[in-house]
Amino acid sequence: MKTIFETSATHTGGSKGHVASDAGTIDLDIMPSSAQGNNNKATTPEELLAAGFAASFAGALESAAGEHGINSLEDITVTVHIAGNEDEDGMFLEATLDVYIPEVDKKTGEALVNDAHERCTFSQATQDNITVNLNLLLD
Repeated sequence: MKTIFETSATHTGGSKGHVASDAGTIDLDIMPSSAQGNNNKATTPEELLAAGFAASFAGALESAAGEHGINSLEDITVTVHIAGNEDEDGMFLEATLDVYIPEVDKKTGEALVNDAHERCTFSQATQDNITVNLNLLLD
């Protein structure tokens, strides 16, 4: 195995704490998801997961699109919704990805989304751990 990159972040405090990346690009107060809406200056772990997943999926989509001959991706959007659900077995997360790819037909769009899902490191990390729903949004 060859390490391609490495990054790290440190959280201090409990569920209401602070997280910072060693690079200094992340420096955020954290709150539990149950308190979301009470303090819009703090983020939640799930919000950070959604942001990372969206960015990772967009990168994978860019890679897949290039192989399909699509080079203009400036208008694509990837929105990740993370839901905290609960059933008789306890709490669990579910991710829904809304992927907007303008000016492609449904068949091409579905191929791109599925290809990106296979490549995306967040998709791989969550595989068999959380439900991931993929939605292709077209013009």
